This record gives sequence, structure tokens and C-alpha cells, in this order.
Amino acid sequence: MSLRLWDPYRDVTSLRDSINRVFEDTFRLDRPTDMYNSTWPVPVDIYETKDELVVRLEVPGIDPKDVKIQLIGDQLTISGKREQEDKTEQRNYVRVERRYGQFMRSFTLNLPVKSDAVTANYKDGLLEVHLPKAEEVKPKEIQVKIE
Repeated sequence: MSLRLWDPYRDVTSLRDSINRVFEDTFRLDRPTDMYNSTWPVPVDIYETKDELVVRLEVPGIDPKDVKIQLIGDQLTISGKREQEDKTEQRNYVRVERRYGQFMRSFTLNLPVKSDAVTANYKDGLLEVHLPKAEEVKPKEIQVKIE
């Protein structure tokens, strides 16, 4: 009989791997109903400058006419749809990973913006929404008088 040094992380790693397998098997997205009929997560970056908030979404292959941007109070919602390409009998798909159908992202803004001055542009599959900050939240410098 040989002695083996106890490794407390071995059991945790094994448990983590088992849990990951359960989630992968349960929520696998290789079923056509999941791929084409559900919403899909669109990658997004949000950053703040001195004058505005900027929201950038990766939406390649989407016609800008199919994108809807709503700002209601402090809630920004961006939604749209990517149409599925016509599949023909001549193509024998081995794998389909691109997502089709509806997408929607919604964000609560952490500061007031000028809703009448919001702009959006689309270039090379990147949608950029510019939300100018309201004047009351822009940083102001106050000069200190020396007496």
C-alpha cells in the first residue's frame, strides 16, 4: 500500500468539470430550434467619454434597417433581426454556427443623457450609438480664487 499526498484542489476540479459537462449537455445550441428561433447575445462594449456614452455592438450581416433603438427614461434597448440565408438543395451543410433571428440588448444608463441628440451609425458590422450626456452631469472645473 502506497501513501498518496492529498490534493484538496483535485476534488474541486473534478466537481467543476462535472458541473460544466451538465450545463454543456443541457444548453447545447446545436439544435435548429435554438439556433433560429431564439434571441442571441450580441457582443457589446460601452464606454464613457467626457461628453457622451458610446455603445458599440457587433452586428455583422444585419441590415441597418432591421435595427431598432429605443431610449425610454434611463433604459436603452437595441434590437434587430438577422435573416437566415436561403438554403438550397445544392449545399450540404456540415456545420452551421452563425446565429439567425431576433436579438435584443437592454441597458440601464447610469446618468442622464440628451435623448433628442442621440445618434447611431453602422459601418463594417459595427453599430455605434452615441448618447450625449446631459449638461448637469458633465464635469465642470471651478476656479479657486486666492485672496
